[in-house]
Parts: sequence; structure tokens; C-alpha cells
Amino acid sequence: MVSSGLRSIMLKLVGLFLLMAFASSALAQRSSTDIHDPVMIKQDSTYYVFATGWGISVKSSTDMEKWSRQKPVFAKAPEWTSEVVPDFNNVEWAPDITKHEDTYYLYYSVSEFGKNNSAIGVATNKTLDPDDSNYQWTDHGPVVQSVPGRDLWNAIDPNLTFDENGTPWLSFGSYWLGLKLVRLKDNLIEIAENPQTWHTIAKRHRDWKMEPRDAGNSMSSDIEAPFIFKKNGYYYLFASWDQCCSGKESTYKIVVGRSKDITGPYIDKENEKMIHGGGSLVAKGNDEWVAVGHQAVYTFDGIDYLIFHGYDNSDEGDSKLIIRKITWQNGWPTISLDES
Repeated sequence: MVSSGLRSIMLKLVGLFLLMAFASSALAQRSSTDIHDPVMIKQDSTYYVFATGWGISVKSSTDMEKWSRQKPVFAKAPEWTSEVVPDFNNVEWAPDITKHEDTYYLYYSVSEFGKNNSAIGVATNKTLDPDDSNYQWTDHGPVVQSVPGRDLWNAIDPNLTFDENGTPWLSFGSYWLGLKLVRLKDNLIEIAENPQTWHTIAKRHRDWKMEPRDAGNSMSSDIEAPFIFKKNGYYYLFASWDQCCSGKESTYKIVVGRSKDITGPYIDKENEKMIHGGGSLVAKGNDEWVAVGHQAVYTFDGIDYLIFHGYDNSDEGDSKLIIRKITWQNGWPTISLDES
């Protein structure tokens, strides 16, 4: 017969074991959502997230909650990347994924941090299922490139959008003189010619707005990560303002404007043009998340979602995946960052 003292010790040990197992499981689930610059797509019953990472990070899920790591897109950096960034380390930034007709198009960024020595490449695949016999990424090289001393824009953070006529457009840009939009050929891997059509769709200047704004630091020109989403006759331009990539020092936030024309002008709730520093706040940091940004917007099964990353205040500012349902109020997107 087990004594009461021994029984107490055994119960404590069992409790400790269960607590450790729970903590380990929670940590494993938590770490599986570590991510930066996420975009998402659904094939059949599986969701795929692509993100900044070595070879382009890929994760999959059947419920948008539990994520499994997949092999990266590139086992080694495409050969052309070293011509843009010498000794490129195969860490591609800020991808964008779209299915057009029967092909998946994956755009990605090759750059040096803090410089506009950058290019946007594109790879294609017939399937996202790595177990499918047709699974193979084919790289098509650079689509857009920015050159220091020549360009005052930065060729990173791509997003492919089709206008109401089915014409493909690529938005992109970070810092410098704002976010750009360029028309592509129908093959989606080259800039359209005769004529080339370029537009500035958003920018921030330090001298545009000196008064405080709830959406961001008026003394900062930081802007990046354009994403254009069509809804109810409008093109909504989502963008990220202020400082990313700095853990607990980050000040990232998400803003939006809208336009009836894909080329703009994009206007915020206060009727300010985004090319003049306008942008209405969608999300910013709270007690749980130091800062949030680099967003994408999708409709899955009739529900609109905002996909983005946040810097976790409880985990040394580590970057995590956040998914929130969008509620539309008076024609503008809103989310609750506090929801679980």
C-alpha cells in the first residue's frame, strides 16, 4: 500500500510531467508560427504560407492554426541573384503568391538591407503539393530591378493584382520615394512595353504632415509592403508604415486607402491622398504585440482575412504569424487585433 507521503510525491511528479509536456507542446506550436512577411494561398483543402527566409520559407496547414514546415522553394539561390547582390546568401524576402489560370506565380525579393540594390524575381509551379509528381519550381529570373544612383525607388515587396479588364499589375516598393505600380505582360514575368506604364501609388515625405496622426509617426518617411485588394468596386491599397524588423523596438503599423482606378489616386478616410502621406489606420501594436505589419488580404470560403506578422512582446519581440477576419464598416476594413 502506498503511503500518503509517497502518493503526494507521485502526484506532484505526474503534475510536473504534465506541465512540462504542455509547455513543450505549447512552445512547439508557438515556434511553428515564427514568420516574417507572410502571404497565403489555398490549394484544395490545404493552406500554404510563403515568407521571408532561406530559400523562401514555406509552411502548410489544413486549419490555419497548426502549421507544418515544408522544404524551402530554392535549395540554392538562383544564379542571377549574385549579379544583383554579390555573394547572395539565398535569403529571399517578402514573397507574393498567386494562381493564374493553371499556374502558381511566386514573386520574391533579392536585396541588401538598407539599400535599393534590389530585384524582384518570379518562379512558377503547377502545384503547391510537394507530394505531387508535377511539383517543381521553375525560376524565370528578375522582373524588376532597382539600381543605386539611378533609381529613387526600391524593387522589393512585390504584389500581383489584376484590374477589372484582366490586365496584370505589379505593385512594390520600400522607403525611398514610395510605392510603385507597373503593368506586366500577359506572361506575368516581364514588364509591359510600348509604352512602359509606371505609377507612384503611395509615398511619405518628412515635410508633408507635421501635425500628429494616429496612423504613424509624421516625422518618418518609412513606407513599404503594398498589397492591393479588390472589393465592392474599389481597389484597396494596404501598406506598412514606420519601423520593421527591430524586435521590441519596432513601430510597424498597417494603413489603407482606396481608389476606383488601380493606378490611383488612393484616398484615405480623411480624403487625403496616399501619395501625399495619407493612410487610414487598420492595425497597430498593443500590449501583446509590440508592432504589426507587412500584410496581405485574401478571401477564403467567403470570408476576408488580413494576414500579417507581429512582434511578440512576451517572446523578446520575435516575429509571429497573425490571421484576423476583416469586418467592413462603411466601406472600410477593420480588424480586432485582440481576438484569439
